[in-house]
Amino acid sequence: MKLYRFLSDDDTSAFCHRVTAALNQGWELHGGPVYAFDAGKGVMRCGQAVAKDVPGTYSPDANLGEL
Repeated sequence: MKLYRFLSDDDTSAFCHRVTAALNQGWELHGGPVYAFDAGKGVMRCGQAVAKDVPGTYSPDANLGEL
């Protein structure tokens, strides 16, 4: 089955570490990154979609971060 996650956070090195960790767990980038200004917090936010093929059958109860 193919899994999909969208990672998002403030535009800091912590976000880059989250994406790097996902890549090292077998996830692959899916499209390019996105950026938007969060006026409420006064910061830039970024996001990156990642996808991964794993054996099994999809269930909405799956914890995608642990697969």
